[in-house]
Amino acid sequence: MAMVEQSELPPLDDVVEPRWWTGTAPIDAGEFTIDCGGRLGPDDLSGGGDLAARVRETFDRVGLVHLTDTGLSELVDMRAVAKLVIDAEMSYEGGANPRSDIAPNVYEIGAPLSAWLHYHHEMAYVGRSTRVISFLAKDVLAPAGPGDDGVSRGATFVSDSVGATEELLTTELGRKLRDLGVCYHRNLTDRDRFAGVTEYGVYNHWQKSFGTDDPEAAAAAARSQRLAVDWGDDRLMRTRYYCPAFEYFDHLDRNVLYSSLADHAIWFDTWPLVQHLPHAERPLHMTFGDDSEISADEIQQWLDLYDRFGMPINWRRGDVGVICNHRWAHGRPSIHLEPGESRTLGVVLGDQYDRVGVRTDKW
Repeated sequence: MAMVEQSELPPLDDVVEPRWWTGTAPIDAGEFTIDCGGRLGPDDLSGGGDLAARVRETFDRVGLVHLTDTGLSELVDMRAVAKLVIDAEMSYEGGANPRSDIAPNVYEIGAPLSAWLHYHHEMAYVGRSTRVISFLAKDVLAPAGPGDDGVSRGATFVSDSVGATEELLTTELGRKLRDLGVCYHRNLTDRDRFAGVTEYGVYNHWQKSFGTDDPEAAAAAARSQRLAVDWGDDRLMRTRYYCPAFEYFDHLDRNVLYSSLADHAIWFDTWPLVQHLPHAERPLHMTFGDDSEISADEIQQWLDLYDRFGMPINWRRGDVGVICNHRWAHGRPSIHLEPGESRTLGVVLGDQYDRVGVRTDKW
C-alpha cells in the first residue's frame, strides 16, 4: 500500500498542529453575520422576501453568510435557509470523506470529532468540485464566555483564500505551486476485505466513495472525475489527480488558491485507527504536480498561511453558515465531548461544476 518512500517525508513524530488563526480576523464578523431575531417563518424561507435578498447580497459581497438566532431546530428547516443561496444541490459522489445522509440531502461531516481537520476547499481533489458548502448547526457545545479567546468549543474556522493567494504568490512556495500544480494521491480500500474486522488503516472504501459494488463502475466514475486509476492487492483502488493549485473564479475574475494540505498524509495525524501508520502507508498523500515531495518547511509555511487568514465561526443551535468554496477554506480543531454533550453539523453541498484550472491572464 506504500505510496512514496517514507524517507522522503517528514518524520512521523513531527506532527504540526494548525493554529487556526492569529486572534485577529481578516474581516469583521458584522460583515457576514445576520441576526434572524429568534424566529424564521415560511415567508422568510420562500426565497422572495427581505431576508432572502439580504442573504444573497451578503453572500455575493463576502462569500460567507452566518445566520444566527434562527429559532430552528430541525435540519430540514435549516436546509431551507441554506437554499436561499444554494440553487442546485449535488449528490456526494467520489468524495474522500465517508459521508452518509442524516436527513434528506443533508450529509454528516464524515470525520471523527477527535481529529483536527486542516483547512481545505471542499472536493478540490477531483475534477468536478462544488461552488458552495453550508453547515447546519443542530447540536452544539457551550458558547465562548467572557474569559475565553472568543472561540467556542466546536467552532468551525474559515480562512480567506483571496488574501492567502496574494501573500502566497510573493513566496517561492507560491511560485512553485503556480508553476507545478499539485497531485492528489488517494488509496481507497475494498469494503469486503474488512467485513467483520476492525478497520485499521481505513479512510474510505471505494464502494462507499463511488456508490457501487462493481469495480469497473467505480473506476469509470473515478475517471469521469479526471482521476487516473489502477488497482493494487486486495482490490485496493489507487487514484491520482493532477491539477493546478489555483482555480479561476469568475465572480472575482481572478485565480484563487484552491488547494491545501488537507489531502496530504498529515491529514491523519489525529485520525483514529490511521494516525499510527507511517506517512508512506496512509490512505492520502499530496505532492507537487511533478511528483516531487513537499518539504517539511513548505508544509509549515503553507499551514501558517491559512492560519494567518483564519477566523472562527461560533455555532449556536439553529445557526446556518453558507460558504463560497472558492473564496474561503474551512476546517476545525479536534473536539472532545464531555458526558452528555453532542455536536452535530449537517452539510449541504451546492451545485457541482467542472474545474477550469487557471487563466494565465488572471494573476
